[in-house]
Parts: sequence; C-alpha cells; structure tokens
Amino acid sequence: MRTPLSTTLGLEFPLFAFSHCRDVVAAVSRAGGLGVLGAVYFTPEELETELRWIDDHVDGKPYGVDVVMPASISPSVTEVSSKDSARTSMEETLQSYIPSRHREFVADILDKYEVPALPPDADHSHQLLGWTDATARPQVEVALEHPIALLASALGPLPTDIVELAHRNGVRTAGLASSAHHARKQVESGVDIIVAQGTEAGGHTGEISTMVLIPEVVDAVGDTPVLAAGGIGNGRQMAAAMALGAQGAWTGSIWLTVAEADTDPRVVPKLLAASSRDTVRSRALTGKPARQLRTEWTDAWEGSDSPGPLPMPLQYMLVSEAHRRISRAGRTELMGMPVGQIVGAMNTVRPVREVVYQLIEEYAAAVDRLNAITEA
Repeated sequence: MRTPLSTTLGLEFPLFAFSHCRDVVAAVSRAGGLGVLGAVYFTPEELETELRWIDDHVDGKPYGVDVVMPASISPSVTEVSSKDSARTSMEETLQSYIPSRHREFVADILDKYEVPALPPDADHSHQLLGWTDATARPQVEVALEHPIALLASALGPLPTDIVELAHRNGVRTAGLASSAHHARKQVESGVDIIVAQGTEAGGHTGEISTMVLIPEVVDAVGDTPVLAAGGIGNGRQMAAAMALGAQGAWTGSIWLTVAEADTDPRVVPKLLAASSRDTVRSRALTGKPARQLRTEWTDAWEGSDSPGPLPMPLQYMLVSEAHRRISRAGRTELMGMPVGQIVGAMNTVRPVREVVYQLIEEYAAAVDRLNAITEA
C-alpha cells in the first residue's frame, strides 16, 4: 500500500502519526508508518534527549518532528533573540501584558475547586517553550541535527528561511492548513506537503469539515501532495480521504489511548468513555481555537463571567501553572487534553502495531468493496 509520497519517504504505509510521546512515534515508524514528535512542550535540551532516544529505538526507519511557529502572536515578540537570557527577558515582558482580571478569574476557578498552590520546591515557571517563532527556532536547530525525514509546522506556515534550511539538510517540510487559502500560503512558503486538517481534528483546527476541506485543498495546491487530517481513526475513513485526492492520512488523537502512550492515566478513562460530542473547540488552552475534551475548566471559560481568553502565547502563559496545580491535586473534572471527535471510537487500549495493522486491513477491505461496486 503505497502512494507517490509514501514511496518518496520510504514508508510501507501512507500513515502519519502525530504524538508528543516518543514511544508512540518510534512504534508507528517501526510498524511501517511515519511517527511525528510534537516538540512544542519540550525545551531544546529536552528535545535533544527525546530525539536521541528515538534515533536509538526507531530501527533506522524514518520519523519527523512537528513545531509551532505561528505567523502572528500578540504582542509581537518575533524580533526577540532565542538565547536563554533573552528568552527569560521575553517571558518577563509578556507577563506584564496579562491583565489582573484574567489572573483573578483563574484564581477564582482554582479556589472554587479547592486546588492548592504548588509547593515551594515545585517548578513555578510557565515555560513559554515553543509557542513563538523565537522559541521554536532552537527546536528546529536541534531537530535538524538528527536524521529526521520531515519537519512539520502545526500552526502557521514555516518561515521561508526555515524551509530552505530544512531542504539544505535533505529534510522535507509540511504545513497544516484548515482552508484552501491557508494551503496556498503554505505552498508559497515552499513547503513540500500540505496537511489539510478538518475541524473534527484535535488541537488547533479551523471550521471546515474534513470531507469538504480535502478536495478544496487538493484542487488549490496542484501537484503538491496532500495528507488528510481530522476525524480519521479507521481504515474506511482513510480510504475516503484517499478517494478525495489525499496521498495519505495524518492522525493524532487515536494514539492517545494506545498502550505505549504516556497520557495521564487519570485522563485515559475519560477519553475511553467520551462520545464524539464530548469535545469543544475552545481558546481556553492556548488562545487560538483548539479542539479538546470538554471539561468543567473549558465550561468556565465559556461562562458569562469569563473575561475571555487572551491571544497566543499569553493564554498558555496564564493557565499553564494552573494546569500543573490541577494535575497535582487530581481534580479530574478540570483535567482534559486536546483530542478530536474521533474520541467517540477510542474505546479500548491497544498496542500501536495492532492499531496500525487494523487501519491498513480496514483500508484494504474498503477499497475491495469499492472495486466490487465498480466492476458491477
């Protein structure tokens, strides 16, 4: 089962798997797909450790790295150096843009649920990490020092100089797009692959459904290969994406409940029990619309007394310590995570290899059914 793109990348299957967990990334690549490590939550030093581990456990198979380099943030910090001292200064400056009303709102939620403060010896930093162009560039530098096959941007087109740098290192690039307009912007920046992501997807996503978006993007970008993302969790959906013109499937949510995943064990039961209606597209996490599990935390941000979320990266800076406090306190009613509407089909915990092979078997069966109809 190959497409021109999967053949070019040396894959057995045109299946791409985004995950923040290195074990999942390596397992998908070993099974014949391409695992892609989400780098946004890692410092450059931590990312180096993760990629070194993947290099040792991927059996020489290709894998990728995904960064976040938003085209616009507020206030702009794109001119700030990415050196550690400058990053610290940038974080301090950005903290001053967070209104007291928002800090009080977060404090009120935590008080309502009796969430205690972090102990004095805990890490109190919010870790801006890779939510800006300036902080993502060091991650790119680390990634390109490893034998990655793909560098992807999860939010905003990769800057032209980053695309050129990746190409000089023999690495192909990909950009996520939620509309034909965004896809064309990605192509203009020089990326090699467009990931057309429908609104069903987990994480940052637009408003157009996958079934509508894929053919629009395929028609908009000409010869540039397109991967389909958003609501793909079985082989029938994968076959539908290919029928719409995609050269592969980009998946994410389904890997949250595999045996190898490092998903918080207190959240896993919530994912397994959730229906496809139990997600919400909210700015509560990062300041940009991101589909996530609906919780009492997301409900609070949609309430009448909410001051409304702040722009990226201020929202994440505002709430990151609150999430650590919630996790430490075990207040599961407030605990969620980015996940797509496919969560309604994520009902069991299985090994990565089993999930991959079932996807491919279901894909083959779907194609056989279509061929039988055509022949008839």
